[in-house]
Amino acid sequence: MAYVNSSRSVSVSFSDRFNALVKVAMDLIERRKVYNQTVFELNSLSDRDLADLGLSRSNIGAVAREAAYAA
Repeated sequence: MAYVNSSRSVSVSFSDRFNALVKVAMDLIERRKVYNQTVFELNSLSDRDLADLGLSRSNIGAVAREAAYAA
């Protein structure tokens, strides 16, 4: 019985890992900014304006999450 065993050595430097971590953190910060801005703007609308959009105050969090985190 024959088998092949191959392994690749990939070296990832500390700076590559750190840069990837910073990129993920910056992405999360930007998404949170979108969430906060959406919540702020929807909360500033009157109940009548929200109803015109087909929303109620209880939907604001879900709409903001979808705007920020749905890709």
